[in-house]
Amino acid sequence: MIRKARVEDVKKIHQLINQSASRGEMLPRSLGELYDNLRDYFVHIHDGIVTGTGGLHICWENLAEVRSLCVAEVARGRGVGRALVEACVEEARTYELHKVFLLTYQVEFFRKCGFTVTDKKVFPQKIWSDCIKCAKFPECDETAMIREI
Repeated sequence: MIRKARVEDVKKIHQLINQSASRGEMLPRSLGELYDNLRDYFVHIHDGIVTGTGGLHICWENLAEVRSLCVAEVARGRGVGRALVEACVEEARTYELHKVFLLTYQVEFFRKCGFTVTDKKVFPQKIWSDCIKCAKFPECDETAMIREI
């Protein structure tokens, strides 16, 4: 089951994201960032346990970012990641946003979800709002991808 995240989910979301980050699959997120942006996030629940998460963050009038998509190892290969991506895309449609982008190390997965590789330079809002605070800036090694809705 996929639903919007709740305050009670934040510590599990934090744990999932940072376990994945420790394996080099994504960048970490702090508890503060997660609480600040809780309304952006969805969770996948299986047997009462958070087994996946992902968020849709609105960046500009026609642009949103899928961020922090992560699935617990025990739930991988079962369509959880794709379902979370689609929940984010559906929410973007609800807000009448026409472009959804992301920065990722998982290019092939997101290709299967309808995203295409693009240049990071087309997202100046992202670069100046989030990327500038990243430890990897300006030497970002993630790939930018976009999906038109």
